[in-house]
Amino acid sequence: PPTVHFPVEPQDEFNRELLANVHPSTWVNPEPAERYHLVVIGAGTAGLVSAKGAAGLGARVALIERHLMGGDCLNVGCVPSKGIIRASRAWEDARSAAERFGGPAVPADAEGDFGFAMRRMRRLRAGLSDHDSAARFTSLGVDVYLGTGHFIGPDTVEVGGLKLRFHRA
Repeated sequence: PPTVHFPVEPQDEFNRELLANVHPSTWVNPEPAERYHLVVIGAGTAGLVSAKGAAGLGARVALIERHLMGGDCLNVGCVPSKGIIRASRAWEDARSAAERFGGPAVPADAEGDFGFAMRRMRRLRAGLSDHDSAARFTSLGVDVYLGTGHFIGPDTVEVGGLKLRFHRA
């Protein structure tokens, strides 16, 4: 079975859900089709959009990911950063609420709970991960391969010992 090359910590319920979606430990790569119209290496934003769009148009598509489907955006970039930035802004809003809206003030020396904000971020990310999941893309008609893909010929990519042939333009 495929292995995650980079650990996702902590191993809480949210990161376990994330991994179950974007790099399932029990995933078995499919038997390759005779030939693909498109082989996508990398299941980040561009790879996912390309695979989904081509499959939606009837193309035979293979999608290869060596780490976590969803790429940087879901796993370490867009989604996590926006979750943490939102928590920071909410804390600042709470501290300035009395000045702006009246009511009780949060003491200036009060501290937020960064661990709580990180847990919320992991919960949000896990909740979104089903959109980028191996199971979802399989349901869209995409053959999903977890492992490192590399070219071994002008019309062939290998992943996990499997050869994926594609039509050359």
